[in-house]
Parts: sequence; C-alpha cells; structure tokens
Amino acid sequence: MDVAKTETDRPTPETPLSALAPYGSSTGALRGGFRDALGMPAFVLGASYLGFGSLVRESGFSLPMGLFSTLTGWALPGQVLLMEMLSLNSALFAICLAVALTNMRLLPMTVTMVPMLRSPGRPGWQYYLAATMVAVTAWVFTMRRAPSLPAQERMPYFVGFALTVWAASMIGTLAGFLLSASVPGVVSLGLVFLNPIYFLLMFAGDLANRAKVMAMIFGALAGPSLFYLDGDWSLLIAGLGGGTLAWLIDRMLKKRRPA
Repeated sequence: MDVAKTETDRPTPETPLSALAPYGSSTGALRGGFRDALGMPAFVLGASYLGFGSLVRESGFSLPMGLFSTLTGWALPGQVLLMEMLSLNSALFAICLAVALTNMRLLPMTVTMVPMLRSPGRPGWQYYLAATMVAVTAWVFTMRRAPSLPAQERMPYFVGFALTVWAASMIGTLAGFLLSASVPGVVSLGLVFLNPIYFLLMFAGDLANRAKVMAMIFGALAGPSLFYLDGDWSLLIAGLGGGTLAWLIDRMLKKRRPA
C-alpha cells in the first residue's frame, strides 16, 4: 500500500504541481522545492546568467561586481540596465531610479505571494527575508505548488526553490565571466533573452485561464507598437495596460455568463 502511494505521489512530466500531495514535513517541503528547481528552472536561469556574466566582462566590470549584482539584485532586466547605464557613466540617481522602475514588477508578485507563505507562530522577520528572494521563476512555481500544501510547508518549499535557482544564477554569472572570451557577443545576448522566452512558454502552458491568454495576446500586440512611440515606457504601458484590459474583459464576460 505504501509503495503504491509513493509511486502515485511521484511527480511526472504530465502531473501539474497543484495536483501533488503535501510533503509531510517542513524538511520534506524544503527538499521538494530543491528538486523542483533543480531541473529546467535552474538550467534556464543558469544559462541566462551565463550571458549576463559575459556581458559584465565585456562592459569592463569586475567579477566581484557582477557576482554582487546577482547576489543582491537578482533580477536580470534590472542588472542588464545597471551595467549599461554604468558603462555610459550615468548619474547615480538616474541609475537607481531606472533599476527601481525596471524591478517594480516584483512588487505585485511579493504582495500576492508572501501572504500565502504565512503560518501560525512563524517570526515576522522571516517574511521580510523571503521577500528579498522573490523572482519570477520562484514566484510562478510557488504560486502553483503552494495551494496544495499545508501552511507550514509553503515557506520551506519556496526557500528551497529560490535558493536553488539563486545559486544557479551565481554559478552562471561566474561561468559567463570566465568564459566570455570564448562566447560571442551575439550568443551572450541570446542567452540573456532565454529567460523571458522560458517565462512566456510557462504562461502559455496555462491556456485554460482566459485572462492570462488575453493578457499575453494584448501585451504581444501592444509592446512592439508602443516601442516605436516611447521605448522607455513601452514595456510598462504594454504590461500594465494589456493585463488590466484582459482582467476587465474577463470580469465582464463572467458577469454576462448565465447563472
């Protein structure tokens, strides 16, 4: 009986994370987050940061600076922008403002996920520490897995997942910097863009959610057009506008649905 249960609960490529059973303990949840991150998520982030590490060296910056950027910032678009603006000798205030605006997308992710990690008796400082590890990959997987876990297992799962992909990002930065001489610039930039393509494919896999599908379509249509009008704000406007429009349309359609 126990063997059959173990085989049933074992993840397969066809098994959605939300359908898996709880781990039974906080330690098990920590290991579960590590296992879920160790495959494609860690590989994609490591490959993306391979491109970033190469970009750091090509821009004339040191390895410690690149590693410190990944350790403390850990948001690839903001890090690329940071290196670009530093290489242009931009003002410190302008750099801080631009990077902050670029990483603003992490704020709604943090607001929606951290309350889900709460459990009775957990010290408040742990939630602030967890908020510093919020990134797109960890957010997507945790939001899919956490609803099927008891409250006390959600934080360990997130920490196990986030630390694994964080370590992969650090290793990718190091390897990219050391191998930059043998990695063409075009390949480095291509590796950087591997990350958003991976996210797009992840969201595209959830085609049953009408609002998500509409948001992706609206954003894909609006982004390139808005870029020619205002390249600085096109991404923010396309994302916020496309997502809001998709939410409004989905809400209207739900209200019109007969009871």
